[in-house]
Amino acid sequence: MDFIPAKTIVAQVKKHDWFGVDYNMNMYRGCSHGCIYCDSRSHCYRIEHFDTVRAKQDALRIIRDDLIRKRRRGVVASGAMSDPYNPLEEKHKLTRNALELLNAYRFGAAITTKSPLVCRDVSILRDIQVHSPVLVKMTITIDDDALCRVIEPNAPVSSARFSAIKTLSGGGIYAGVLMMPLLPFIGDAEENVVNIVRKAKEHGARFVYPSMGMTLRAGNREYYYEKLDEHFPGVKEKYIKRYGERYNCTVPRVKSLWNVFTSECRRQELRYEMKDIVIDYKRGYTAKQLELF
Repeated sequence: MDFIPAKTIVAQVKKHDWFGVDYNMNMYRGCSHGCIYCDSRSHCYRIEHFDTVRAKQDALRIIRDDLIRKRRRGVVASGAMSDPYNPLEEKHKLTRNALELLNAYRFGAAITTKSPLVCRDVSILRDIQVHSPVLVKMTITIDDDALCRVIEPNAPVSSARFSAIKTLSGGGIYAGVLMMPLLPFIGDAEENVVNIVRKAKEHGARFVYPSMGMTLRAGNREYYYEKLDEHFPGVKEKYIKRYGERYNCTVPRVKSLWNVFTSECRRQELRYEMKDIVIDYKRGYTAKQLELF
């Protein structure tokens, strides 16, 4: 594994409206999942050779020093730019060791991943839950495994991710589905959305948080269109006609699809609003989270 230099890793977020997290932490750079829609390919992030995973040099020492300097405890998020449970993690255990540091210094954890490898660390997440909030968001965009292999070719299939949610929930971890992006003309069928919600409930998820569309900008747009031509002939032209150079690409019939989604979530008694999810997973921790060292 290649290493890249870093001065800091645990960075304070400017806004707390994304699942109520206080800090971001990324030990890895790049991602090997090969998802055809990934926004992290965008030129603005300046990540060369994005499909090659590299670790930040001396990451654990930097994380430890960052945590010691924080004046306030809070929830540390991981998975914003690259999956913290990429295949290299199984051997190198940077994410696992970082979670141990969060536990030692009494910080919470919010993980975004597509990998069942997160289940390996259930015991550490349970230790963190003793003193701080823990949240695991499993990204699932497509219910069908065959289609999943096309749009997320190197990631674990959706059925394996649902099974991981079942393991996490069975271990007492607050876990659910991050249903995003919802690809226009590919993943926006009512059947796909309803199936994801129903399977989420069947596997013990506490929530499904959606995005009714995707983002496209320089870098990932060109890559995505190339893959559309390869796997979905004719669909690129629909994007160009409907969205042009737009950044936010909302699915067609968004209102009716939103109504279908919310109705099914209410039927399955799953949370889907950000504020409700945050209140739920932080319940009982607020005073501890604001405690100063």
